[in-house]
Formats: sequence, structure tokens, C-alpha cells
Amino acid sequence: MSQAPQARPYGPISGRQLALITIALPLGTFMQVVDITICNVAVPTIAGNLGASYSQGTWIITSYSVANAIALPLTGRLAQRFGEVRLFIASTLLFSLTSFLCGISPSLGALVFFRVIQGAAGGPMLPLAQSLLMNNYPKDRQLMALALFSMTVSVAPVCGPILGGWISDNLHWSFIFFINVPLGVIVAGIAWVILRDRESPISKAQLSAVALGFLALGVGSFQILLDKGRELDWLNSNFIVALAALSVIGITLLLVWESHSKHPLIDLSLFRYRNFSAGVILMSLGMMLYLGTVVLLPLLLQTWFGYTATWAGLVTAPVGLIPIFLTPIIGRFGPRIDLRLVITVGFLVFSTCMFMRTRFNPSVSLKFILVPQFIQGIALAFFFVPIMSLSFLGLEPAKLAGASGLFNCIRVLFGGIGTSLATTMWDSREALHHTRLTSHVDGISPASLETLRNLMSMGLSEEEAGAVLVRSITQNSYIQSANEIYMACSIAFLCMIAVVWFAKSTKQKKAPDRA
Repeated sequence: MSQAPQARPYGPISGRQLALITIALPLGTFMQVVDITICNVAVPTIAGNLGASYSQGTWIITSYSVANAIALPLTGRLAQRFGEVRLFIASTLLFSLTSFLCGISPSLGALVFFRVIQGAAGGPMLPLAQSLLMNNYPKDRQLMALALFSMTVSVAPVCGPILGGWISDNLHWSFIFFINVPLGVIVAGIAWVILRDRESPISKAQLSAVALGFLALGVGSFQILLDKGRELDWLNSNFIVALAALSVIGITLLLVWESHSKHPLIDLSLFRYRNFSAGVILMSLGMMLYLGTVVLLPLLLQTWFGYTATWAGLVTAPVGLIPIFLTPIIGRFGPRIDLRLVITVGFLVFSTCMFMRTRFNPSVSLKFILVPQFIQGIALAFFFVPIMSLSFLGLEPAKLAGASGLFNCIRVLFGGIGTSLATTMWDSREALHHTRLTSHVDGISPASLETLRNLMSMGLSEEEAGAVLVRSITQNSYIQSANEIYMACSIAFLCMIAVVWFAKSTKQKKAPDRA
């Protein structure tokens, strides 16, 4: 059994101090979440500069994500042992230091090593920022705190690739990491000045080395599997098969060990809370679908519509604009509304956006791409804040850090599943469509001959005309594959609405007027 939650020896803060931590804590979260995606578009530049291949360079991303995923569920136990404020400040400063060391790394090996430490340091930052915000906000404004926090989590993944692409094109890649240093110092400084006397209760809870080993084995293997699966052709690779087996063994042993432990590393009793369980399911599946399509759209634009990495990022950016305006409104009026209804509307909008994208063709306009992006911003605002509120409101303060760590660990893992599934399905469905389209095109059919004659009349040689025809077939195959994925996501979002209504209502009854 885990230790009983202790009461906080302090009340909420207000005024200028509340404003400062409202800026600082989400800023720390933004910095950490951006670092997950900021390197994605910069890997070729970094690998080339350090004399490594692209496949070797992808370990810059994998090393960070593995360490981050392992550290996230440890947050609750570490916070009980060292205190939430101390742990947040230490994590932020270590994250800043390792960011600087990443920027001056002379080799790929050194960069990957420092990225591991950076990922582990960044893990507790997100759940602790959320916990510290909620525990220091007035109770009747906690939903607003969650809204401001989740706004950074939803916008940061969109900003990462844009910022990384711009820095790679205009500055040295080191600045991708250097920008974290002043931000981290500012965030840690504000947190120390305001929160140092508002430390959470500390216990002498011990970290189980056995449970930690099972966690690292299971979650680490699974994260590497997700990052490397597509590159190594999934189960056709013995390495991926071994990782799959290790992840199943590690996670199974962890669950068995934790269910019999007097002081569990991960508080599995959180799943006894109906809303927490429902929220985890909704967030995990929602992020799986959302991030899968977030990765797919820039790939489609860059590969088959001629967009540069920077322009593909800018075109997809509008999805992050609407939440900036809508999220505070939801935070303000959310307590008066049944959040299940808000989430339902969000999923309906998500489904509509996905359906709008099922009409991609080689001649689509920029308007066709942008409009769903703006509309999806509405869905995003109706997604993050309400689900997080549904999951966390009502939990004891001492459980918030652990609940947030576990919640975000599962969210990250399912986001990885979504990106891997989307890219894998995109390739596999393309192969099927390519075979089907090719069967209708041959060198002697009237349609094929007519197409080749038209191309050759434009000045192309027979070989060049044939190459254009083949490229057109491949382009259409990938576009049809993407359309099918969007249709599947549209249907999935509709099906998820049923899960929403298993949760309890969060609508707060209006307090009676006092005489």
C-alpha cells in the first residue's frame, strides 16, 4: 500500500506571484515538449555536420524519447522522496545544462549521451509543472490552470518542427539546444523564488531497483521498437522481434511486481478512479489518432506536393492558433459545463476534419489544406483541457504528481504508436494501390498509349514520359493511402464518443447565495 496523502500546509497564492508561476511553469513545459519534436526536421543537418548517416542520426530522437518515457512514471515516487518544488527546479536546471552540452557536442556519440540525460531530466518537468500549478491555484480556478498548462502541451508539438527547420536553415543547429539554457534558468529562478517555501510533504519512500529495472526494460524496449520499427521493417527484423518480446516481459513483470509491492513505484490504484481511467483511455487513443495524422500531413506535402520542410511546417501550424484563444475560455466556463459534452463536440469536430481530408488529389489547393487545419484547432481546444480536467479534478493533492506522470507516460507511448502506425500503413497501403493502378496501365493499352503520346508531344523522350507516368502512379497511390488513413481516423473518433460517457459528470453545481 502506498502512503496516505498528506494535507498541504499552505493555501493558494494570488496576485503577481500567481501570474509569474502561471507564465513560468507552462514555459518550462513548453520548452521540454518542443524538444521532443524540434530535432525531427534537423536530423539530416546535425548528422551531416557530425559526419554520421541519417539512420545513425535518428538516435538523437530515439535516445531522448526513451529516457523521457522511462522518467515520466517515476515522477510521483521521486516527488514524494525529494519534494515537488526541489525536483522540478533540479530537473529544469539539469535539462538546461544538458541542453548546453548537447549544443557543444563534438560527435554524434556525445550528443546521444547528453540527449539521454536531457530526456531523463525533462521527464518530471511536465507532470510537476501541472501538479504545482493545480496545487497552488485557488480551487475554483484549477480548471483555468489546467487550461493554460494544456495550451502549451497542445501547441508545442506544432511549434517544434517549425522552429527546428528555421534554425537549421538560418543558424547553426546548436541553437536548437542553446535556446533552452536562458529559458530554463529563468523558469527555475521564478519557481525557486515563489515556491521554495511551499514544498510538498516529503516521505522516506524508497525506489525499488527491481521495479525500476522492469520499467526501464519494458518501456525502454517499447519506445525503441516504435522509433526504429519502420526503419527496420518491423517483425521482419530480429532486433524488433527481440524488442517486442522484451517490452512484453518487462511490462508484465512490472505490473505483477507493483501489484504486490507495499510501496509501488507506480500508483496503479489511480485506475480505481473512474474518471482517471476514462481520461487515460480517451487521451491515449485521441493522441494516437491525432499525432499519427500530424506526422502524415507534412510527409504528404513534402514528398508529393513539392513543399519544403519549412513551408510544410507553416501550412500545418494553424492547428495551434485556435487553441490559444479558445482554451482560456474553456478554462473559465468549463466548471459550469458537463465536460463530457465538450469532449463529444471535440471528437465530432475531429471526425469532420479527418473526413474533409479524405478528398486529397494531386491538384488540391492551399485552401483545401488550410481550412481543416484551422477547424482542427477547435477540436484540439475541446480535447486537451476537458480530458485532463476530467481525469485530474477531484484527485488528492498528493496524488497529482504521480497521476500526471503516469497519464503523460501513457500519452507519449500511444502518440508514438500513432506515428508508427500512420507511417507504416501509409507505405503498406501505397504498395497495394500501386499494384492495382499498375495493373490498369501497360505499354499496349489505349489509355497508356494516349498518355505517353501526350507526354511526348510536350517534348519528353519515351523514357522520360515513362518515368513521369510511373511517378504519377506512385503519387496517386500515396494520396489514396493517406485518404484511407484519414477515413479510418474519422470513424475512430466517432466510435470514441461512446467511451466519453462512461466517465462521471464534472459539472459543478452552483453554490447557493449567502445571506
